[in-house]
Amino acid sequence: MPRESLVSVVANGLLSRMVSGDLPAGTLLPSELVIGEEYEVSRLTAREAIKQLAAMNVVRTERGRGSFVNEVDRWTSIEAVARAATASGGARAMSLQVLEMRRMIEVGAAELAGPRVTDEDVAALRAHLDAMRAAHHSSDVDSFVEHDLAFHDVLLHASGNLLVPVMFDPVRRLLAETRLETSEVPEIQAHALVHHENVLVAAEARDAEACRAAMAGHMQQTLDDLHTYVLKD
Repeated sequence: MPRESLVSVVANGLLSRMVSGDLPAGTLLPSELVIGEEYEVSRLTAREAIKQLAAMNVVRTERGRGSFVNEVDRWTSIEAVARAATASGGARAMSLQVLEMRRMIEVGAAELAGPRVTDEDVAALRAHLDAMRAAHHSSDVDSFVEHDLAFHDVLLHASGNLLVPVMFDPVRRLLAETRLETSEVPEIQAHALVHHENVLVAAEARDAEACRAAMAGHMQQTLDDLHTYVLKD
């Protein structure tokens, strides 16, 4: 296995111990030698794993003392924070916060994309929507999620702002993990199809305000469905 992959395995292993409470905030991490022995890797790999965690501000290294686990509110990785929140019983709150972040990014991105979408973008949106319909009728959840995410990717890139897809990427990775659960509900799929069609119609019209309104409606329906079918308030 390449050393880069081993680095991620070790970093994820340490992160799992942190979110489980085995290595709480303020804890001094084991030495590189001990980590290496535990995961059966070299000290260099252990060192790189700690650097990977430090890059996400999950740990801090103090000269002469070692590396310490930071408080979760100092972490800068969305995935790491989500794991910690979910492990501590905050899965419900995290689901809502992810949707709030989606609303902030995607509604604005749709407005920007409205007058900027190309004919190729519109064709791609329609192709993904058609694939979603086919997946809905055949109960292919994996395909439905794949094309749902791809539909949104088209709009994010069509916004013309290079920062938007970059900002959204970690959120997308979270969505890829959670969408399979929510998209297993046929009613949620049916609602999503209606709202994706609304977005497509607005994009075809190159109407910025209509695109914004359609995406806002989609986000609201997603929130309503989350409460009704997943969180079951």
